[in-house]
Amino acid sequence: MKSVSSSLTSTSNAIEHRCDVLVIGSGAAGLSLALKLAEHCQVIVLSKSDRNEGSTRYAQGGIAAVFDEQDSIDAHVKDTLNAGGGLCEEPAVRFTTERAKDALSWLIGYGVPFDTEKTESGEKRFHLTREGGHSHRRILHAADATGEALQITLNDAVSTHPNIHIFERYNAIDLIPSKTQKGHCVGAYVWNRTQEHVEVIRAPFIALATGGGSKVYQYTSNPDVSSGDGIAMAWRAGCRVANMEFNQFHPTCLFHPQARNFLITEALRGEGAFLCHADGTRFMKKFDERGDLAPRDVVARAIDYEMKRLGADCMYLDISHKPADFIVKHFPNIYRKCRSLGIDITREPIPVVPAAHYSCGGVMTDFNAKTDLENVYAIGEVAYTGLHGANRMASNSLLECIVFATAAAEHIISKLPIASCEEPILPWDESQVSDSDEEVIIQHNWHELRLFMWDYVGIVRTNKRLERAMRRIQLLEQEINEYYSHFRVSNNLLELRNLVTVAELIVRCAMARKESRGLHFNLDHPEQLANPVPTILAPEPNESQSVPGSLNATSSSPHL
Repeated sequence: MKSVSSSLTSTSNAIEHRCDVLVIGSGAAGLSLALKLAEHCQVIVLSKSDRNEGSTRYAQGGIAAVFDEQDSIDAHVKDTLNAGGGLCEEPAVRFTTERAKDALSWLIGYGVPFDTEKTESGEKRFHLTREGGHSHRRILHAADATGEALQITLNDAVSTHPNIHIFERYNAIDLIPSKTQKGHCVGAYVWNRTQEHVEVIRAPFIALATGGGSKVYQYTSNPDVSSGDGIAMAWRAGCRVANMEFNQFHPTCLFHPQARNFLITEALRGEGAFLCHADGTRFMKKFDERGDLAPRDVVARAIDYEMKRLGADCMYLDISHKPADFIVKHFPNIYRKCRSLGIDITREPIPVVPAAHYSCGGVMTDFNAKTDLENVYAIGEVAYTGLHGANRMASNSLLECIVFATAAAEHIISKLPIASCEEPILPWDESQVSDSDEEVIIQHNWHELRLFMWDYVGIVRTNKRLERAMRRIQLLEQEINEYYSHFRVSNNLLELRNLVTVAELIVRCAMARKESRGLHFNLDHPEQLANPVPTILAPEPNESQSVPGSLNATSSSPHL
């Protein structure tokens, strides 16, 4: 087993770090992979911000697995397929659900504090809740802050392991392709946000666990770090992506000027909350026989429709008919947050709106989580495994992280030990660029991108809206390319560069799908095709980069 090393190269004065496995991302997927590898090799985990600041931390509902004797894996499979709108790949669904209980048992072994209850005979068991799309109670949860409990537990575990090294406040810029082994990468260029310079991490295995790209939309439940970095990096390196048109809008985010990103978990509806107008009139039965427990795509469109029909700013979610003690016990964080904003959910309904929440598509992988590149893996929201189809079922996302982290770890371990590639890496050169004197351009482009994506590529789409979005994306790409060529990198520039790539992939996939299905609803193609297939995009030779650090895959990059 090697040790992590760092050195200063004499040719470029660049810092180079070495490890066995580079994990880009510090959420549930990345930290689980690191822990499963740590007894076998040296791991560097790259965290773009504070290691706690990712989508995992904000996940409220829970993790789905079959623990109830009345439930079954077949039922979990069936529910997932139904929620996925006919586009889930059944082998992927079965692969995940069959490994769900082992994944949860592994987390329980690390001490994740899932809620328990006593049976009538006095025995202790896990408290299982139910969410939209599920036919049984199968959601293990830690009150209404499961993600936070999971993140804290995993962080505590990696913090004490001598073979795991956390690099906080580092942006991954690009994967570095091998010049001697086709289809391999030798590491990544990374930007040290604290020291404000570019470094190299060399590793024979690389895992992308960067989450999704919901920050491409103006309104999102995701934290600021969700800028599609892994998807964009993998695309530039030559990986295929699939189903990028399926962006899940969580139907119930808190509508309040001081809490734009605060999620109201679907578990409220699982415990009896209902959606209604301001006057208390319920409306979900008009849209789906499952009513308030319909899948997220149905509920989000229903809320969007009612808001537009009535000219209303929001709809309402009401659980106040339940006992106050029950509400406070099961949803303490939501209760406290709403109370801090003057809303008492034990007495009044919660104002809610849909917001971009989850990317169902991503970088294509196999059941080992391996991408099109031989030594590059993708795990969690960044990946397309076939599990989610046209709409992700609630509480299958954290499950996917753990199941495929396990699969990736087993595959990597089977290939160890492996010598690190010693081929020369081109140094990062900033001699031809300068510090930006027009940061306002990034801000303007940033706001323009997120606004037109929300307006044109949101919950309801049309051909004309998609065409308008693509024209604006192409103009933005030209401006960002020019900016990237003249100025030193920064966090905002790197994120904007990745987001515009993700936006293009979303629109290209949306334009290719000539039907309405799941999360993709196009007024010009309202019907469903008889034999739907995933939307797969493959980079053309001039789209995938041959030299890292370049936005347009040319060797004339100012940084190299």
